[in-house]
Amino acid sequence: MARSTTAAAGLVGVALVAVLALAGCVPSAPTPVPTETAAVPSSGPTSTAPAVPVLVEGGTAKENQPYFDKVNLEYFTANGTGSSKGIVDSLVTAGFRKQDIEVTPDRTSIDLQADSIVVSVRLKGECLIGDFQASGLKSIVAPLLGTGGCLIGKTLTIDW
Repeated sequence: MARSTTAAAGLVGVALVAVLALAGCVPSAPTPVPTETAAVPSSGPTSTAPAVPVLVEGGTAKENQPYFDKVNLEYFTANGTGSSKGIVDSLVTAGFRKQDIEVTPDRTSIDLQADSIVVSVRLKGECLIGDFQASGLKSIVAPLLGTGGCLIGKTLTIDW
């Protein structure tokens, strides 16, 4: 019987050592299980609509390009390429000075509708240039030419 008690004690000891050894492999706290939560809108800053472009009195061509584009796009949306006079009148009504504007003719030398009308506004030694075509409207800021103007070629005398 002494032999079976010693053997039993030995087995218990081995089992205890095994349990303690394996206990180090198991996390002491249960692993959390992910749960779904409802999305809650953040209370962070809200977005605001972009500012509506305005004429920057005394500003550069680059500063006024967004307003130039807005005015020309409104005209283009209502009239397509429209007319040279209509484009100039729209810009003047919007606050650009008539004496700073140049525009190409809306009719060719054989009295056909021109493929495009180019308009420019001189501002602080630079030029805002808009190109009206049936396919759309584009604009750039360019340096003033050596002539003091913005456009090359035939332009209209704006005397209306």
